[in-house]
Amino acid sequence: MALSRFWSFILASSVVYLFYLMLSGQLYSLNGVVNGSQNDPLLVSEYDSGAFAASEAELFSSLKSATSGKVTIDQKTYKLTDKGVVEVYQGKLAADGIFMTCKNTVIGLWLPLIGYLTFFCGLMQLLSDSNATEKLARFLTPVFSRIFPDLPKGHPAYGFMTMNFAANFLGLDNAATPFGLKAMESMQEVNKDKNRASNSQIMFLCLHAAGLTLLPTSIIGYRAAQGAANPSDVMLPIIITSFVGTIAALIFVSIRQRINLLNGVIILSVTGISAVIGLLLFYIVRLEGITKIHFTDNLSNGILLLIILTIVFYAMLKEQVFRKNGTNLFDSFAEGAKEGFTTGVRVLPYIIAMLVVLSIFRNSGLMDIVMKGLTAVFGFLNVDKEIIDAIPVALMRPFSAGGSRGFMLDAMAAFGADSLTGRLACLFQGAAETTFYVIALYFGSVNVKEIRYTLGIMLLVDLVCVITAAIVTGIYFS
Repeated sequence: MALSRFWSFILASSVVYLFYLMLSGQLYSLNGVVNGSQNDPLLVSEYDSGAFAASEAELFSSLKSATSGKVTIDQKTYKLTDKGVVEVYQGKLAADGIFMTCKNTVIGLWLPLIGYLTFFCGLMQLLSDSNATEKLARFLTPVFSRIFPDLPKGHPAYGFMTMNFAANFLGLDNAATPFGLKAMESMQEVNKDKNRASNSQIMFLCLHAAGLTLLPTSIIGYRAAQGAANPSDVMLPIIITSFVGTIAALIFVSIRQRINLLNGVIILSVTGISAVIGLLLFYIVRLEGITKIHFTDNLSNGILLLIILTIVFYAMLKEQVFRKNGTNLFDSFAEGAKEGFTTGVRVLPYIIAMLVVLSIFRNSGLMDIVMKGLTAVFGFLNVDKEIIDAIPVALMRPFSAGGSRGFMLDAMAAFGADSLTGRLACLFQGAAETTFYVIALYFGSVNVKEIRYTLGIMLLVDLVCVITAAIVTGIYFS
């Protein structure tokens, strides 16, 4: 219900605001909002060439003699078309228009997602048919039964969630998504109200969205491209921030679901995870330069390959189980791959609906108004200007990974990759999740309509990550 109201409100208010801009003369054309591509120049006015030549003779003469047919003066670009019309452009389109968003979502996002789902769901079918998920679930029952008390002990979802958390932990987002969707589907099987998110689904999604990360390889790559002296120096702050966000998600959901976290098993588990992170960090921070990037990159990809090898090898050892069920390893993989493809088809409408609305929201200018308003509030509260300059990344992150990435790169280009603003922008990008996209994708995959308090807690966790990132950056880089 909350997501539906948010989606409807954003869509309605954005369209109404666009019409207001048109009627008040502040917006000349709606073409960009509907048909444009991100960073296309914005058409702000048009003139008949005869009238324009009479009023701007010198400029028109320069325009006619320009080999490109364009002249740029005071950030305005004048273009003489073949139809004898002078078009004036100023500024750029904030996001893809409606049609380009639909096209790019299918081509650039959904088709790759179909590929990931097809392959990894095939692997997960091997796990299921070889009874490996049951054994993994039994092993994890002492911990997961306390965090997910509504889920039956030894449920297969335990194994899928573990692999999702592990993939996120290693920065393998593409691998994490199929595992996560499989976990949601598995939990949906025991969900009594199929239209309403279960407690277990909410807990899982909030923990997933907190995005506990050990190897932020993409962020390191962006910093290296921007000329950072030590591209990987944000690794420890990102790990700390995402870890705090994960603990916050666990606490917030547990309070809402009245789960007691003060027991030996959970405390020991959190301590153990912290120790593993600490040991890996102890080793990684001692590495320098390209050696550190090389190690972290190979560690994440190597573990992924090891997981694939382990699944296939275990399935080979249990080949008699497959024969007993009238199948074999390859057919089992193919059957799971078909389910992955079906899941991908099912989630497309939810992804399109969310991303198109966010496109209209950005191109209407309402998002800029919201960002400027929040930035003004932070300024009024005497928040350091270097922090305020990075805030757009934090505000955009829940809505659009691409948009927030653009703000991050812009912050590093404008203020320097090694500035506090540049580093903080990287933390905002690396230690948070695209909240609205995640909700649409994961709940859409199981056709859940009522997400209950999921959105509120996920946004609260985002806020915790923003505050933690600002504090950690100030301490670590001061």
